Amino acid sequence: MGHIHTRLKLGLIALLAAATAMMAPQAAIAQEVVGADVPASAEPQEVPAGETEAADASSGYVPMDPVEGKGMPTSAEDDIWASMTFQDQYTADGAYALGMHDYILLPVITLISLFVLGLLLWVILRYNRKANPVPSKTTHNTLIEVVWTIVPVIILVIIAVPSITLLARQYETPPEDAITIKATGYQWYWGYTYPDHGEVEIISNMLSDADAIANGEPAQLAVDNRMVVPAGVPLRIQTTAADVIHAFAVPSLWFKMDAVPGRLNEKMLTIEEPGLYYGQCSELCGARHAYMPIAVEALPMAEFEAWILEQGGSLPGAEETTDEALPLGQETGVEVDADSDAADADIPAP
Repeated sequence: MGHIHTRLKLGLIALLAAATAMMAPQAAIAQEVVGADVPASAEPQEVPAGETEAADASSGYVPMDPVEGKGMPTSAEDDIWASMTFQDQYTADGAYALGMHDYILLPVITLISLFVLGLLLWVILRYNRKANPVPSKTTHNTLIEVVWTIVPVIILVIIAVPSITLLARQYETPPEDAITIKATGYQWYWGYTYPDHGEVEIISNMLSDADAIANGEPAQLAVDNRMVVPAGVPLRIQTTAADVIHAFAVPSLWFKMDAVPGRLNEKMLTIEEPGLYYGQCSELCGARHAYMPIAVEALPMAEFEAWILEQGGSLPGAEETTDEALPLGQETGVEVDADSDAADADIPAP
């Protein structure tokens, strides 16, 4: 019995050795083929910062590199004071709102806080039991009551004028020639549609932290496909949602609008200069609410139109120009034969 086992083991070893000998030439051939395709001196090419893997080397569009501190939040480690206030604004409404905050609201709040603090300290020191053993029994002071009624009213009127102006500016109706872009919120990513440019649709998902940092972008704000728009022209931003309520918000553009299922909200946006601006969904929309960022890339109009064509879209007015350039009858699908008597009878010669 032991001899049988020994013979079986030897036979199995011989079979494995034969199989290995047969596979060795094929492996050598495969290595030669691979070595022929890849030169020995070839080195891995690094992807420049700011370019995503989705960008094709043969494509004319190259994703814009972010600028540190522009269109993105500032960490407390980099600048403690900048991290405690609003981001720099790149729209006219944003600049107006930031000026209202810096030059009206903040001084008024500071003065009122200091005044109330001074009154509290004065009362503590002047009217404590030791300094004032016999308390006053005065119940009314007409002058004080008039002052503390009129002064707050004046402050509110001062604040109301720029506040109402800002509200009116934020709800200004887009002009007829504004470029329409529809942002749709999903769980948990964004979709952007360009109805004026052949219904181009872009799906935007968050990049991993490693990919974002490799591209030179802030983690949890970078996306694979950005919302590309033209700078310096009015945009008609429409928002809706496919499942639950989301909110499209970009702080550096002073823009925030809810995306509600079954409803289309609309607001005008004009970005003053090209750049890359980051935002996030600002409505609690589920488990991955914190992982559906927004990246708006504003380009000059010529580059935006080139991007639209690369996405398979069309430019407004291009179809009308094409129809005007077609031969007579071709735009309507009617074939005209120059030798046909019927065509001569129906269509007079020019």
